[in-house]
Amino acid sequence: MEEQHLESSDFLKDIVIGMSDGLTVPFALAAGLSGAVADTSIVTTAGIAEIVAGAIAMGLGGYLAGQTEVEHYEAELKREYEEVEKVPEREKEEVREVFADYGLDANMQEAIVEALAKDKDKWVHFMMKFELGLEKPDINRARNSAATIGISYVIGGIIPLSPYFLVDDAILGLKFSVAITLLALFVFGFFKSRITGQPPWIGAFKVTSIGAAAAAAAFGVAKLFG
Repeated sequence: MEEQHLESSDFLKDIVIGMSDGLTVPFALAAGLSGAVADTSIVTTAGIAEIVAGAIAMGLGGYLAGQTEVEHYEAELKREYEEVEKVPEREKEEVREVFADYGLDANMQEAIVEALAKDKDKWVHFMMKFELGLEKPDINRARNSAATIGISYVIGGIIPLSPYFLVDDAILGLKFSVAITLLALFVFGFFKSRITGQPPWIGAFKVTSIGAAAAAAAFGVAKLFG
C-alpha cells in the first residue's frame, strides 16, 4: 500500500493564510461600504487600498514569523553545541531517556549513546530533533512565506472586489460580489479541508459561513450607523 503524506505543508499553509484573509476582509469591507455609499468608485478605491495594505501587512507578518523560526533554531543549535562541550554526561543521559521511551534496554541505549558521541554534529542534530522537536528551517522560508502570503491575499481580495469594477450601483455590485465570493469561499474551504485531511464538505460550509457572517455584520453596521 503506497503511503500518502502532505508535502510542502509550509507553502500550503501560507496560501491558506493569505487566501482566507484575502477573501474575507476585502469582502467584509466592500459589503460594509455598500451599505453606506451608492457609488462603486468609493468601494473600489477603498478596496484596492485595503488589499495593498493587507497584502503588505500579511506578507510582513509571514516574513517576521519565518525569520523568527530561523533565529530560534540557530540560537538553540548554538546552545546544544555548548551543552555537548560543557556537560556531555548530562546530554548523554538525555539521549538514553529518548531511547528508553522507545523501549530499548540499557545496553542498547549505551551503545547508541557512545556511537552518537563520536560525531558531535550528529549528536547535536539528534538532540535538536528528538529533545527539542526542531527541524532545520529553510533559510529562504521568510522570503518565500512573505511572497506567498502577500500574493495569495491579493488574489483572494480581487475576487469580492471585481464586480464593483463592472457596475455603477454599489448594491448591485454587492449582490454579484456575494454570489462569486461565497462560491469562492466554498470551493476554497472544500479543497483546503481535503488537502489537510479534514471533512471537505464541513470545512467548505465553515469557511463560507465565516465569510458570510463577516460581510453581513459589516453591511448591517454600515446601514445602522450610515
